[in-house]
Amino acid sequence: MPADSVPTHSGPDATGVEAQGADAQAVAAPGAAAQVADAAGAARRVGDEPAPGTHWTVSGPADAPPIVFVHGAMMGRSVWSPQIERLSGRFRCVTVDLPGHGSRRGHRFELESAAAGVAEAIDRAAGGRCVLVGLSLGGYTAMTVAARYAGKVRGLVIAGSTREPEGLSRLGFLLYAYGLRLAPEPAVRAVALAWFRRRYGSTVANAITAGGHFAKGGSAAVKRLVGGRFREKLKAYGGPILVVNGSMDLVFRVGANSFLRDVPGATYRMIPRAGHLSNVDAPDAFTGLVEEFVATLPE
Repeated sequence: MPADSVPTHSGPDATGVEAQGADAQAVAAPGAAAQVADAAGAARRVGDEPAPGTHWTVSGPADAPPIVFVHGAMMGRSVWSPQIERLSGRFRCVTVDLPGHGSRRGHRFELESAAAGVAEAIDRAAGGRCVLVGLSLGGYTAMTVAARYAGKVRGLVIAGSTREPEGLSRLGFLLYAYGLRLAPEPAVRAVALAWFRRRYGSTVANAITAGGHFAKGGSAAVKRLVGGRFREKLKAYGGPILVVNGSMDLVFRVGANSFLRDVPGATYRMIPRAGHLSNVDAPDAFTGLVEEFVATLPE
């Protein structure tokens, strides 16, 4: 990764997040994770069904800068409740459901059609151009959107998506996908909700799962990522990119610098003590990084 594209200062910034150089490690811990202000209110807004004929929900002023959020596997757009609560007063926030999840639970996930669905939301709800934020599966989808519809993406934020699903990683993606497929979906849902309640408390857990939990849809989607060349998609985009990982998300943190090598315009940041759901584990830090990134973008 080019040295001039990666901040290398030592110590946390105002968000409590370490900027990452080639081999840097996070050394600062944020405050208590997942302190979501009025999460129940956010759940009501994000968890409501979209308007007829759409697969997204909009919060925030119509004339505010738009940010479109794309969720990870098994979750729905309500996983972005912490960010919507914090940002919708100043930004037009659009949360999108992917095929196999939420309001599109009956649709088969294909990467290109998923990207087209996000592009449709950008056109119809975000004025045709936005900052695009994707987590995990949503990050891979967002990379595909940015490569295919670069003019619609003012800036790209990806989290928990820095592993190419090829080689040995291909096997890991497939094992995860088949594991979800074979497990009884109600059992997976119950275990996930119990874990979220224990980790985040009932209010936050209910907020981020208000749109449902979709093991089968997640399984099919993860399988469709296998063999994708996502580094090439980032290079094809060519615009400004913020890459975020939780320091405890070893699957995606290890090898992240290799994934980002030679990708132009990319800045890599790591959130201490956050896992794969970094936006929920450390909502203030994650949201602060998004705001900081937006502030650096040209109009």
